[in-house]
Amino acid sequence: MYPLWTDWVHMGRGKIVIRRIDNSTSRQVTFSKRRSGLLKKAKELAILCDAEVGVMIFSSTGKLHEFSNTSMKSVIDRYHRAKEEQQLTSPITEVRFWQREAAMLKQQLQSLQEKHRRMMGEELSGLSVKDLQGMESQLEMSLRNIRMKKDQLLFEEIEELNRKGNLIHHENMELCEKVHQIREENTELYKKVYGMREADATNRNIFLTNALSIRENPPATICLQLSQPEQHEATEASLQSTNLGLQLH
Repeated sequence: MYPLWTDWVHMGRGKIVIRRIDNSTSRQVTFSKRRSGLLKKAKELAILCDAEVGVMIFSSTGKLHEFSNTSMKSVIDRYHRAKEEQQLTSPITEVRFWQREAAMLKQQLQSLQEKHRRMMGEELSGLSVKDLQGMESQLEMSLRNIRMKKDQLLFEEIEELNRKGNLIHHENMELCEKVHQIREENTELYKKVYGMREADATNRNIFLTNALSIRENPPATICLQLSQPEQHEATEASLQSTNLGLQLH
């Protein structure tokens, strides 16, 4: 039985009663038109109002038609969260919710503790051969994964050490080159400094030697002597000139 609606709706030129359409062909045509209009309106609402919209329509034959501007799963998850938040507004509902959560967590904890004890080799009496084989396979797989992870970590550490060793070797080579360069510069400076000192010492020795030689062999004194003019012939006597002679002894 389908409910009958007494509301009247304007459809174009006239009014129709909102109730189930008996004719299957007309019902299918009306469903197709109104479905398209509803999905169009939902799309416009999402775009114009920046709303998260999700519409799901199932036809009378069970066919699904849907629209979502994000994803239908996110819309449904958000719907469930909103319903739970609305239910949590009641104190009694909130207490029941947390009691259910606590019971579920307690059950999970007991299951994990039981699995841990069995993995440690305890409380195995109630297990069958198949269960023990499964645990054995699981432990072997776990050991294999652990060994692979350990080998990977060791390999990465070895690569890191090799990289650091190469870096240190390169730095040592650069330091050796710098030390060699500094030694060469020091050698050149040493030669320049001590070469200048030796040249100064040589010049000083030459100066001292010359000074000593001058003291030991003083230079000849210069004497000035005025000589008397000699009497010559009559022609020379008439000139009456006086000759001044300088002699160096």
